[in-house]
Amino acid sequence: MFRGRPEQTGVASEKLTPPLKLAWRVKLGEAITSTAAIAGGTVYVGDEDGGVHALRVTDGSPIWRFAANDAVRASPTIFDNRLFVGDVDGTLHALNAADGVRKWTFKSDGEIQSSVNVSGDRMIFGSYDAFVYCVSRADGSLLWKYETAGRVHGTPAIIGDNVIVAGCDEFLHVISLRDGTNVRRIRMGSVSGASPAISGDRAFVGTHGNQVLGLNWKEGSVLWTFEDPDRAFPFLSSASVADDAVYIGGRDKRVRGFRASDGTVLWTTALDGRTDSSPVLSGEVLYIGGGDGNVYGLNRADGKEQWKYETGAPVSASPAIGENRFVIGNEDGMLFCFLAE
Repeated sequence: MFRGRPEQTGVASEKLTPPLKLAWRVKLGEAITSTAAIAGGTVYVGDEDGGVHALRVTDGSPIWRFAANDAVRASPTIFDNRLFVGDVDGTLHALNAADGVRKWTFKSDGEIQSSVNVSGDRMIFGSYDAFVYCVSRADGSLLWKYETAGRVHGTPAIIGDNVIVAGCDEFLHVISLRDGTNVRRIRMGSVSGASPAISGDRAFVGTHGNQVLGLNWKEGSVLWTFEDPDRAFPFLSSASVADDAVYIGGRDKRVRGFRASDGTVLWTTALDGRTDSSPVLSGEVLYIGGGDGNVYGLNRADGKEQWKYETGAPVSASPAIGENRFVIGNEDGMLFCFLAE
């Protein structure tokens, strides 16, 4: 799933050490902004043509293609041999992961660019109709919905019995997983389209108000705020968090590492294009895509470049790391797979 686990920490379970070499690349269609998912020897990804693709992770050969109702920009979620993904038409599709046969659909009243998070039989996602939805994994029936005051672009995080959503209504919402009631709201000061990264009682998220926030979601307080005094650009990237460090990309062409406890900037690395891609930490290396068309591997300790590959078009999708491979698409519709040399 997007960001790897329900808390959306953006940390891979595998250590992929650069240099990496290109294993294969495949042209799928129009732009790929969907982040791939890797499971059971298969890569799953959506594209702007409305296709959901399943390819063999070893060589990129096609297994099946499903035609959604509109563009697929969300990342597929694979759970219990099913694939769950929404499209811009507002339809959530549940497919057999093995053959792409559709099992059920759920229709919202707005675009679904949020990916699906999972807790048991409960599937949680957001929609541009301003609701967070919880539907049954078995048949797509509605269990509850929670209304915000703005569209929901990012993917909800789940920790324990809580769903945590950064909204376009300038609030971080903490929602009961059981019944969808409000637990608390925390004012962020600006719209956020990012997915919050959760570590214990702390949440980390970037905003369109040019800030990165560290919040205590249990107490309802803002712990720290970062805003560059010289570069006023929004943060669309979703953060990665591990140990006492937070990593995030920005539209100011910078990737930054922060101390999670107090927001101290640990390092700043300049790229050649804006960075909407969300970083993934694999061992000691932070992988991220760039608007300059490159994918990067940065040292997590100091942000220094360890590896780079030019894809030929902007990369706004985020890395998927699994089965000892790194998969990512670009805005020319090319899907790339890398492995360690």
